[in-house]
Amino acid sequence: MIYHVDKVNWKQTQGQLRQIRERVFVCELHLPKDVEFDQHDTTADHVLIKDENQQAVGTGRLCSDGLISRIAIVKAHRNREAYQSLIGYLADLAQQKGLKEVFVQCILDEVPTFLKSGFSKQGSVFMEAGIPRQRLKCPASMINSEPFTMLH
Repeated sequence: MIYHVDKVNWKQTQGQLRQIRERVFVCELHLPKDVEFDQHDTTADHVLIKDENQQAVGTGRLCSDGLISRIAIVKAHRNREAYQSLIGYLADLAQQKGLKEVFVQCILDEVPTFLKSGFSKQGSVFMEAGIPRQRLKCPASMINSEPFTMLH
């Protein structure tokens, strides 16, 4: 399947972005809604991924500090092509913005997979929504989409 990713404006598309993120993070993963939507939403660069029928199937964001987060793709489209398209777009966006590094905050079970893909640990383990997480970093030019799945 062919996917198309575009940078979108939060104010104009927040209805679509919220719907996808609520479906994935709040309904499927049972994360609290007040944790899902935060102060970064109004300042981050958001992207929307659509399928070949122009249906919105996923989203993600890049914060000004290089944090890639809120990667949410609806279940029927969770495949390598969708993640490669979305992560590739965010990595390109980070480089266009002049960011040298990108960051993720993943659950501890996923840390080894990210480490094998070129990420390194940054800082200590922390808690978010009752889930232990680790902040990881990677050169923006070296980001690999392989380890990515739903990433809060």
